[in-house]
Parts: sequence; structure tokens; C-alpha cells
Amino acid sequence: MPEPRLTADIWVSAYLARLRVMDIPAFVVARGDATAGAVLVKLNTLDGKAVALTRSFDLMTGARVWVTLAEGEERDVDASVAKQRGFDADLWVIEVEDRQGRHLLDQPGLE
Repeated sequence: MPEPRLTADIWVSAYLARLRVMDIPAFVVARGDATAGAVLVKLNTLDGKAVALTRSFDLMTGARVWVTLAEGEERDVDASVAKQRGFDADLWVIEVEDRQGRHLLDQPGLE
């Protein structure tokens, strides 16, 4: 039986709340479909660099995992994010700003 999943808007709200607790600034750049929109997280390390992460499935285990979509100069990562938004109008984009590179996506409950 498939594991029940949170709607995108509830997951985003919970993620932003968890970041706030850790004093990590984050905001919604693009609001996608509330129910089934995919979520992309852009981590801006405030040094001209960034990484974009998206959820995928581990084909060996079936687990949901976060994978790097793009990494490098922030402008290049922004171009990749814009390209993804062009493919998927229902995509949520969350920008996290943290010099230490924390995004919390490796914590339980955020997969």
C-alpha cells in the first residue's frame, strides 16, 4: 500500500516552519499547485554560489530522496530553475539563504 503523502502546500508550510525554528531565512519564490505540485529548493549560500535540489525516487529502495538539479554560480542555477518552471507551471520554488549551506532536507520527515 502506498505511503500517504502531504499536499505540496502543507509540506512547504512545514518546511518553512522548520527552517524558521533554526533561524534559516527562506521564502517562496514561485507558488505551484497546492495539491500535487513538485517542490524545488534553491540553496543560496550568499557568496555568488547556489544549488538547486529536487525530489526524486531511489529506484533501489523506492524511497524519496533529494538530488542536485544544478550547482555552481547563482545565475546559472537561477537559469536552471527558470527552465524547470518553463516545463512545469505547477512547480513550487523555495529559496533558502544560508552561508553555512544548511537546507535541512537531509533530516527525517523532509524526504
